[in-house]
Amino acid sequence: MTVDRDFWRILGFRTLGNFFILTSFLMLGKTFGPVIFQEAVYSIRQVRGVKTVVATTSKLPASQRGEPATNPAPNAFLALIDRFSSAEEILAPPDPNNSIIIPKIAAVSKIVANVDSANYDEYIGSLKQGVAHARGTAFPGDGGHIYLFAHSTDSIFNVGVYNAVFYLLYKLDVNDEIDLFYQGRKYVYKVVDKKTVDPTDVHYMTRQSNKDFLTLQTCWPPGTTLQRLLVFAVPVVE
Repeated sequence: MTVDRDFWRILGFRTLGNFFILTSFLMLGKTFGPVIFQEAVYSIRQVRGVKTVVATTSKLPASQRGEPATNPAPNAFLALIDRFSSAEEILAPPDPNNSIIIPKIAAVSKIVANVDSANYDEYIGSLKQGVAHARGTAFPGDGGHIYLFAHSTDSIFNVGVYNAVFYLLYKLDVNDEIDLFYQGRKYVYKVVDKKTVDPTDVHYMTRQSNKDFLTLQTCWPPGTTLQRLLVFAVPVVE
């Protein structure tokens, strides 16, 4: 009887321990999976020297998007292989009327316009859809300050939910390209500076400009609200 009782006790502890270990791995995967994927994709693109081409429309035939013209890959692994089977990758805006593409880090997202950055429920909902445009700031072509953010995460467990789009923003350097699509037109910007600031330093959002000027914001480090990483860009004169 004692042997049976000890057996079931040990089996119960082992089962419970394995459950906690498996749960921990699943939580880590959910939390850091998207950002690890971003880092891996970026590294592979750099090693292979993948050339990025930005399309002017989201409605291109498969043969022009760098995708197979036949059936799509049946799973994520094969989709990743397909993505790097060519030395050229074409990025297309999900919405030609309001989107952002950053070629160097292959960041592609639609932009949610006029988001109140002081309204938690509003901006959290918007950041689940894409990059947020701060209400009261300009739009491309207006000749003013445009402020876009993909920064909010209420805990480390939401890194993958809210922060992955701009996670690689820190890799941008001076003269790197940022493309905005607004009302069917493409606007090209180049990075002029970046800095890390305190989250209470909100004057960067409210700053006024009589010239077209772009600011991108994300959390830094990812999954915290300790600081903000800002990237500044100006239009490319063609």
